Amino acid sequence: MRTLAITQNITVDGAVEMLGDWFDPTDSADDLQAAMHRQDATCDAVLLGRRTFTDFRGYWPEQTDDTTGVTEFLNQVAKYVVSSTLTDPEWKNSTILSGDPVDDVAALKEQPGQDIVVTGSVSLCHTLIAAGLVDEFRLFGYPVVQGRGRRLFPDGWSADRLRLLEATSFSNGVTLTRYAAA
Repeated sequence: MRTLAITQNITVDGAVEMLGDWFDPTDSADDLQAAMHRQDATCDAVLLGRRTFTDFRGYWPEQTDDTTGVTEFLNQVAKYVVSSTLTDPEWKNSTILSGDPVDDVAALKEQPGQDIVVTGSVSLCHTLIAAGLVDEFRLFGYPVVQGRGRRLFPDGWSADRLRLLEATSFSNGVTLTRYAAA
């Protein structure tokens, strides 16, 4: 079974909704970029909610001088968008999942392949977490207190103990903490 990993940029106070300018995907330290590329090497599918997908689709394919490699990765990787309203993804290597998200993602996990990574897509993350489909949390912690914004974990969800897989700090003050969900 494939690993479903949620990868999020998160503030010290737990916000994943970016309401300020604390995150810039094109401006990061070399050591942070290297860690992100190591994760890309084990990922052959990106799963997104409709809003995040359309935001990505409107931004990343238009980048012509992206030195981070994110544009190239996103243009090549298989992308799955959970949506009941989209009919044409309008981005190569994209598939719309229009059924029940829990059933569709569970079926996707059963297919052969590498990691499936969800990023952004807070509502979708809440659904997947509540359904018990998430295998790993990859949290890039930014040294910022936003004071507001949506959180990664849905209200009422709890885990007695997540298993630490990795804790790394980078030259720009960002940290990566990886946890196994079980």
